[in-house]
This record gives sequence, structure tokens and C-alpha cells, in this order.
Amino acid sequence: MALLRSIGKGEDSALIEGGGVLLRHPTTQDFEEWAWLRQESRDFLMPWEPTWPVDDLTRTAFRRRIRRYAKDIRDDAAYPYFIYRQCDDRLIGGCTLSNVRRGVTQSCSLGYWVGQPYQRRGLMTEALRALIPHAFYDLRLNRVEAACLPNNEASQRLLRRVGFREEGFARKYLRINGAWQDHVLFAMVKGDPIP
Repeated sequence: MALLRSIGKGEDSALIEGGGVLLRHPTTQDFEEWAWLRQESRDFLMPWEPTWPVDDLTRTAFRRRIRRYAKDIRDDAAYPYFIYRQCDDRLIGGCTLSNVRRGVTQSCSLGYWVGQPYQRRGLMTEALRALIPHAFYDLRLNRVEAACLPNNEASQRLLRRVGFREEGFARKYLRINGAWQDHVLFAMVKGDPIP
């Protein structure tokens, strides 16, 4: 993994590279490719995500999203990334280190999504293998947590494949697809091996 840093528009615009993927913070220029991929993958993603707002795929909503992302980065609250396949610079998905907690915990939550055309190709595995060291060594976090639905076996396999350990079960943990859903809880701590 190589970490490349550049400063743009007053915010951290980290580029994270590894395993044939590139992760970078989203910008307003990403709207068309993002909206196409999300629309193309809507039926595939909806069972695993919070309910999409009615205007979710509009340019106006995307601009609001980018402003919120920029504020989250400035406030050290969250770090969103879009994931690109290096061979053709195609957007394949996204991941976010959110709910950053400092002080005695130094932890965050990991969320991720991959567009349907790019599922089961190992790209998200490579993205997380590149992102996790960034979380621990550049953002100086000690713990990264993740949660997934009990019936999302692909997500559970992914988390285990990159070194997360199952730690528990949370009843009605997150509101997914319009309903409070139970989740299986996973975590990694700094120093855990990344296979």
C-alpha cells in the first residue's frame, strides 16, 4: 500500500493505493459516474442500506453530500472514500470511516458498498486492505468496527478475509431498508494482522 497526499481546497485529499484500486475523497465532479453506478445497483444495494431519500440520486442532493463529507473531514468526524479500479479509473464503490471517536477510545465505524457490476471480483477486499493501515497509522486510530446483517454472508466473509474478528450480536442495531435490523458485530485493532 502506498499513501499519497496532496492538499486541495483546504481539506485533506488523501489518495490511498493498493491491490489494483485507488481510494480518494469524493468531489462534485464524481456525480455522474456515482449516480449511474448507484442507479444501476439500486436493487442490489437496497436490502443492505438505509432507505434512500427520494432525491438521493439528484445533483442537488449529491452537492449536499459533498459539503457534509468536507465538514466531516475537517471536523475529524468521518473520512469518506470512493473506490476506483486502477486499470480503467472506473468508480466501483465506496467506503467510509465514520463516527470517529477520539480520547480514550480512538475508534471508528467502517461502512462500505460495491456496485453490482463489480461484486465478487475481490476489489472491495483490496480496498479494505489498503484502507485499514491508513486508519491505524495515518489517522492514528486504535480500533475499527464494522457491522453487517446476519444474512449478509458475503459481507461477513469479506470482513473475516481482511482480518476482522466477530465480537458479538446487536439487536435492532441499525435501521436498514426501512426497518430496525439485528447486526453481527466485527472489529479490528491496531496490530491485528491483515491477511
